[in-house]
Amino acid sequence: MNFYRQPISIWLTLRGPWVLLAVSATSLVLAALYFQHVQGLIPCVQCVYQRTAMMAVAIFAWFGAIAPHKPAVRTIAWLGWLGSAAAGFYSAHHHIFLQTRANPLFTSCSPFPDFPSFAPLHEWFPSLFAAGGLCTEIDWSFLGLSMPGWLRVIFAVYIIIACTVFLTRIVQQRRI
Repeated sequence: MNFYRQPISIWLTLRGPWVLLAVSATSLVLAALYFQHVQGLIPCVQCVYQRTAMMAVAIFAWFGAIAPHKPAVRTIAWLGWLGSAAAGFYSAHHHIFLQTRANPLFTSCSPFPDFPSFAPLHEWFPSLFAAGGLCTEIDWSFLGLSMPGWLRVIFAVYIIIACTVFLTRIVQQRRI
């Protein structure tokens, strides 16, 4: 993986950056499952949405790693990565709002995720997508940030990297 020696503008065409993104997102999904099934932290609806967004980042990254030299694959993977990271950032940001600023007497989250009726993931794969926790509770924190706080940072980093790679690619192509 010598992609770090390559210009950022061509990272989308290389397999290494896609694999690194895929491994990082997959590792975070596995960490979430560890917290749920080993540590006993019950995810809330917002946690499930963030997990779903991270799974989508991983899926699109693995898709991009398959054939990064093909423009169609690269475009779909990049758009999926950016869109999934943005959705995850929004969900994490909303989750932090529920934990810190919302009035717990008037704010609650649904006990069931709002997946489309044609794909009720929480019914098909309850060990991955079922929710039972409360959105307003902070069960875990590290260095002063709750889990959605860390996920907001991670999703923001994913968005910044996606935009930086894309913008440097545009600048590079205009120079040619």
